[in-house]
Amino acid sequence: MSEKIYAWLLRLYPSHFRKVYGQEALQLFRDRSRDETGFLPRLRLWCDLLADMVVSIPREYRRAEPAISVARVHSDGLPGFQLLESQAPRPGVLFSALVLTLAGFAAGSFLISYGGSHTNPHFWESKGRAQRPDPTARASSSSSGAPPSAPNSSPQNSTAKAQRTAAQPPAPGHDQLAKLQNDAGAATGNDAQTQTAQPASKSGQSAAQVSAQAKGMTVVAAGTLDATERQRVVQGAVAQLDRYYNYPDIARKVGNALLAHEVHGDNDGPADGRAFAALLNAQMMDVSHDGQLRVVYSKTKLAPEVPGLAAGPSPELLAQYRKTLEENNCFFEKVQILPHNIGYFKLNSLADPAVCGKKAADAMASLNHTDALIFDLRDNTGGYPAMVAMLAGYLFDKPTQLSSIYNRAENSMRDNWTPQPVPGNTLANKPVYILTSGATFSGAEQFSYDLKMLKRATIVGEPTSGRGHIPRARRIDDHFEIRVPDEQTINPVSKTGWDGPGVQPDVRVPAAQALDTALKLAAARLRKR
Repeated sequence: MSEKIYAWLLRLYPSHFRKVYGQEALQLFRDRSRDETGFLPRLRLWCDLLADMVVSIPREYRRAEPAISVARVHSDGLPGFQLLESQAPRPGVLFSALVLTLAGFAAGSFLISYGGSHTNPHFWESKGRAQRPDPTARASSSSSGAPPSAPNSSPQNSTAKAQRTAAQPPAPGHDQLAKLQNDAGAATGNDAQTQTAQPASKSGQSAAQVSAQAKGMTVVAAGTLDATERQRVVQGAVAQLDRYYNYPDIARKVGNALLAHEVHGDNDGPADGRAFAALLNAQMMDVSHDGQLRVVYSKTKLAPEVPGLAAGPSPELLAQYRKTLEENNCFFEKVQILPHNIGYFKLNSLADPAVCGKKAADAMASLNHTDALIFDLRDNTGGYPAMVAMLAGYLFDKPTQLSSIYNRAENSMRDNWTPQPVPGNTLANKPVYILTSGATFSGAEQFSYDLKMLKRATIVGEPTSGRGHIPRARRIDDHFEIRVPDEQTINPVSKTGWDGPGVQPDVRVPAAQALDTALKLAAARLRKR
C-alpha cells in the first residue's frame, strides 16, 4: 500500500522527471522500505520523502522546458498556436500538490503503523526486458520456492484457481531466499539468481543487519559519500564490467558512459549510498538495457574477496535459508490430481535440492500414475539449475542434456544433464504442459525453455520475463558491489537462450486463463489416445 501511495505522489513531478527518474525513485523507495522497518524508521522515511518533495517539486517545475507550440489556422480562418507540451503549473496548482502530499503522508504513516508488519516481499525487478545483440550464447537461472496440498484433494473451479491479482503477494520469504540462494550458489556452483532485496526479520532488522551483527560487523549510516569515493566507485564498476560482463562491446560502451557522466559532473549530487547506486544504475540502463546489471550499496562493510576462493554462505545465512524453505514447504504450493487424471504441480521456486530434494521427489511420486502433467510456473521466481535438472529427469527415460553454461571470465563451459531415470517412474512419455506468465523468472524460464526446445512440453500462457543471465556480485570497495551477468546459457538445440525476449509460449493466452486452456488441451489429447 505504501508503495502505491508513493507511486501516486510521484505523479506530482513533471512528466520529464518521471520518465527519467520514476523507476529509480520507486526502486530506492522499495530498498529503504525493506531495510527501515518498524514505526519510527518508517516515519523517518516518509518525513524524508515529504521534505524532499517540498523542495524538489517546485525546483523541477522551474527547470521544465518552455512549452513547444506550432502555428495553426483555426476553422474560422484566424491564425493561432497549438501547444504540444503543457506549461509548468501555476502556484495554485503547486499549493494543491503540497496539500495532497501532506494528506498522503498522513495516510501513509497511519497505514504503515497499522499494518507495517505485513510487508509484500515481491523481490523481482520489473524493468523492461533487455534488448541486446543476439550472441551465440545466453544465460541460465536461479532464485526461490511454495506448500503442496494433498495429492487427491478435490479440485475447485479452475478459473478461480487461475485468477491472481496484484493484491495477492507472492509466498513469504522470497526476498530472503533469493539472497541466500545467491550466496550459497557462489560456493557450490548451483548459481542462484542474484537479487538485491532482503526482507526484514521478525525482529524488524533486515537479513543483512542480522547477519552483520552476528559476525560483529558495524552497521554504518548512508549519506557520507564524497567526490573521491564516488570516483573510486565509478572506476571500480568500469573495471569489473570490462573484465566480467557477458558482452564485451556493451561493457565498453557502458564504461565509457559512466566515465563521461563522472567527467561532466553528473554524479556530484548524491551523498547517500543508495541514491548514488540508483543514479549509476540509471546511467548503465540507458546504454545496456540490462535490468540485471546493477550497482548495490551495503550499509555494512562487505567481506573482502579472497582470490581463487568462492565466498560461501555464513552458517547464519545457511540456517536462515533452510528455515525459510522449511517454513514455506520449499514454496511448493499445490500438488493434486485434476479431472481426467491430469496431475497438477504448482511450485513458486526451484529451491536447492540439497534442502528440498525429498519434498520434490515426494511430489513427483504422488503424480506418477497420472496420464498428463501440468507444471504451474506462473509465479515461479527461479532457483537452482540442479532442481531444474532433477524435475526434468522425471520426463525422460535416459540422461538428456538440457543446456550448457558459458563463463566469460573463466572461458569455461559446463553442461547440465538430467540424472539417471528414477526407478519406477512412469512420466517419461506422458504429455507435459507448463504454465507461464510475465512473472516467470530465471530458473523457471530455463526449465520451460529447455523442455520446449527438446519438444518435451507445451508452453501455455504469456511470454516470460526474459532474465536469462546469471549475475554475480563483484566487490568494488567496502560498501559498493556491482552485480555483473558473467554467464550465459546455450541450449543444445537453439544454440542460444531466452534472455531478452523471454520464453515464447506455444499457446499464447492471458496468464489467468492458462490453467483452463492447458486442461482443455490435455483432455483433448487424452481423448485421442
